[in-house]
Amino acid sequence: MNRKDIIFAIVCGLSVAWVAVDFLGSKGWIFFIILPILSVIGLYLTELVGKRFLFIHQAGKFALGGAFVSVVDIKVFQLIYWLLPFSLTVKAISFVVATLVKYWGDKNWTFEKHDTDGMSKELAKFFMVATTGLLINVVSFYIFGRIETGLKDVLWMEVSIIFASLVVASWNFIGYKFIVFKK
Repeated sequence: MNRKDIIFAIVCGLSVAWVAVDFLGSKGWIFFIILPILSVIGLYLTELVGKRFLFIHQAGKFALGGAFVSVVDIKVFQLIYWLLPFSLTVKAISFVVATLVKYWGDKNWTFEKHDTDGMSKELAKFFMVATTGLLINVVSFYIFGRIETGLKDVLWMEVSIIFASLVVASWNFIGYKFIVFKK
């Protein structure tokens, strides 16, 4: 593993710990220690297996990047929702911001496609996959958000964002790997 992989894994673990504190309050501080360590170990293990099956290492990076982007999605959503409490519109905005961050991370870190040849076609494909992902994400968020749980509304919105992100993650990995960043 190179230094960039280790640093990014630590940043991903810390960002997810930040959201864990939202759920657990001051009891969540331990995640600031545990999650960065688990992120580095997980990435190392996917790198070992990825020597035989490349997509495994890419899937590990994709998962870490997805966790980081989910935090971006949640925190952008919270910020904008505080200003404009229209959840579906705000959710669409937070998803677009998170998707742009994800594009940069997937292009430069997960799939390591640094060339700029055919970038306009790549961007068009990216927006096709991202737009489909946006629809999947927003519909999933809507469906999960309507489930009665007993959790506080704000907390359930965060959980709904996470669930929607998990649903769209499969589509995104396949779309980015085989449509956008295929080599």
